[in-house]
Amino acid sequence: METGMNKTPKISFAVALALASLAAQPVLAAVSAEEAAKLKTTLTPLGAEKAGNADGSIPAWDGGYTKVAPGWKNGQPRPDPFAAEKPVASISAKNAAQYDARLSEGVKTLMKKYPDFRIDVYPTHRSAAAPAWVYENTFKNATSAKVADNGYGVVDAYGGIPFPIPKTGIEVMLNARLAWEGVAQKYQLNTWVVTGDGHRTLSSAGLMSWLWPYYYKDARDSYLAKPTHYKMGSFVKSDPSAVAGEVILLHETVNEEKVPRGVWQYLVGQRRVRKAPSIAYDTPDTVTSGTGLFDESFGTMGPIDRHEYKIVGKQEMYIPYNSNKTALAKVDELVTPKFLNPDHVRWELHRVWVVEATLLPGKRHVMTKRRYYIDEDGWKMVMADHWDAQGQLYHLQYTLPYLAPDIPAVVSTVQWGIINLLTGQYYYNCNFNDLPQHFPVPEVPKQLNEAMLSPEAIATGAR
Repeated sequence: METGMNKTPKISFAVALALASLAAQPVLAAVSAEEAAKLKTTLTPLGAEKAGNADGSIPAWDGGYTKVAPGWKNGQPRPDPFAAEKPVASISAKNAAQYDARLSEGVKTLMKKYPDFRIDVYPTHRSAAAPAWVYENTFKNATSAKVADNGYGVVDAYGGIPFPIPKTGIEVMLNARLAWEGVAQKYQLNTWVVTGDGHRTLSSAGLMSWLWPYYYKDARDSYLAKPTHYKMGSFVKSDPSAVAGEVILLHETVNEEKVPRGVWQYLVGQRRVRKAPSIAYDTPDTVTSGTGLFDESFGTMGPIDRHEYKIVGKQEMYIPYNSNKTALAKVDELVTPKFLNPDHVRWELHRVWVVEATLLPGKRHVMTKRRYYIDEDGWKMVMADHWDAQGQLYHLQYTLPYLAPDIPAVVSTVQWGIINLLTGQYYYNCNFNDLPQHFPVPEVPKQLNEAMLSPEAIATGAR
């Protein structure tokens, strides 16, 4: 990969020709039936290359990991199925040059800033999986889904990856937004912030609930006839005590032309629910005490119309993956000064889509350039590098993809979050370390329904 901020990663001549040919294709075009047929042969059902890499360090995809641990029950900590494995490489500032092409600019910068930071690389497991009905919907989406007229939304897609054979950067970004993580989630969480001088504090804690109407099973016709929000969720704060009872409610959409995005807050001191359109873009994220930006939450959140997105290529990169060992660690042992304890963070070699975002003329955002790394198997945004207006590499962003074979899915709920490469402050967000209940995924509508995630209901939920 590049060694300077303004250089782009090296890609093969064949990939370069393919990318050049894409520029002539209509932005709104779905793929042909012949191309979509690759999803049943050389590509996985979600669009990744089924074959491994040349030297075998990335194996072929064989269906993902769907084996539930004996005796495991919903809400219990999921065990690490690869706990017995040992690292195949350990990379730090001392030997980073040897692995340069497979490290992001943000990771290399962190290694230079902290010589004691390292990444332990383990054998690669292509564990991403989804139910058969998600695969079938993805196959249908390949020839039906289109980018919306505004250039930032998707139409005629449902219940699967919208663009499994993407042609543009925005299609890859929309795939990441609509990546499969189940139909619902409900879990306790903590958010820890570590200052540049190493002081750890609990920034916020509470209960998170999510629904994905886009992924309601057997609802394709009704959803396409009347699209609703693809994602609905609320965060009810329980700590710190000064903000206990506050609620943030999100109704996310991938096509604001048809379904407007909705954001509300319930503030205990005001005792009322109010709209909160500022929970977007580069507004400092109050959940993380302003360490990150709202549009960095969950990889990306809210409108993404201030940047232009271009595919740089597909690369083999070291990324956090199968992070169950991280979720099982004790907070005191994991959330340490400067960075998460490398002993508890698993890295693997995976192929990722690299998408570069550049601030559009006339638009304002604190980040003028961004580079996203999206896992090809599960379409999760696993890392991102963010540059500010002065051209400084400002934020390094991680998620910690977590294996949930019971769904089955690799989910990106747990986030190392943001490391401020200028101040050294970082956050560890949406984690359930040391909490009694881990990431349960209830069936809908038995334990969760849309009425519970409405503006009218959140004041009651806060109380």
